[in-house]
Amino acid sequence: MNEYNPFTSPDPEEWLALDEQERVDLVENYHRRKRIRLPSSTVHAIIHAVVENQIALGEQVPIRTLQRLMSEGLDRHDAIHAIGSVLIVHLNELMRQVEAETTSDADPNAPYYAELDRLTAKSWRESG
Repeated sequence: MNEYNPFTSPDPEEWLALDEQERVDLVENYHRRKRIRLPSSTVHAIIHAVVENQIALGEQVPIRTLQRLMSEGLDRHDAIHAIGSVLIVHLNELMRQVEAETTSDADPNAPYYAELDRLTAKSWRESG
């Protein structure tokens, strides 16, 4: 894979065959080529890559969410951003739990999936 395009789904086998850093680099290079300015291009690219990984791995909640958001009018790139916005909040909460030593044996992804189920194109647009 030579280039990443967030408007089209990468071939899952080809995407997953790449080293994690290669995936991040492809996403970062896309944004650089398009001259999209970001507060942290690396963090942005990592979140993009994680969401693409979830989709390529066949995780049903992120896949359904992507499809739903696109049916509600978001393009694929914005839908990846919307899912990523939920992911970053979830990761932040997990880090807080680790720091506070309040982790549990419950599925750590359950709150993330619940938030994805509630996410809409409208709510994402309104979140600013």
